[in-house]
Amino acid sequence: MAEVFKSSGFKDPINRDVVEFNEKGVTFRVNKLIGGTDSFVFYGDISGVEIDNGLFFSTIRIIPRARPEIIIKNFTRGDARQIKQLILERVPTLGSPTV
Repeated sequence: MAEVFKSSGFKDPINRDVVEFNEKGVTFRVNKLIGGTDSFVFYGDISGVEIDNGLFFSTIRIIPRARPEIIIKNFTRGDARQIKQLILERVPTLGSPTV
């Protein structure tokens, strides 16, 4: 079930951001020239997803509960919409029972 999305290599071919879905949550890898960060967020801890569309690429903002927002950049508009849709499909709603 591990679905993986990588940001576009057009703007920065070396430091591509990665979004990886698994059964329990999402891993966000934000790469920088030196280092980077890996953030894992359980689906239940995500309170929102926002997309900022540019002319060619989109920035995705993940808003976890009780943590700073996670910003991943340079995704195609289609990938950004698909990432948002996949996250929202897997985030439990307030009215759904937990097992």
